[in-house]
Amino acid sequence: MQTIHRNPNVMWREEADALARVQEALDRGDEVEETGTSVLFSGGVMLSLNFLGTEIWKLCDGRTMDGIVAELLPQFDVEEAVLREDVQAFLDELAAKGFITYAE
Repeated sequence: MQTIHRNPNVMWREEADALARVQEALDRGDEVEETGTSVLFSGGVMLSLNFLGTEIWKLCDGRTMDGIVAELLPQFDVEEAVLREDVQAFLDELAAKGFITYAE
């Protein structure tokens, strides 16, 4: 089964203030999809990640797709199939930009 790894050449920073605002908004039940909580830099490309993207990024530490979904599922009020589709789409984007790699 394929494991997913962050490219060690990617610099990233989690935005503590934005993360705190997102946590407060989530506690109120507000939408936070458009709020960036971290930034990735690599090869002149910068990518701002929302809360879900940041959580996925942090789990790209040698876990499988199933492992990432299993870790995220209790945190988000969403059907597993929907979460799996969102995670896969995001991982595809990260892989296309060279931010992650897959290994057997």
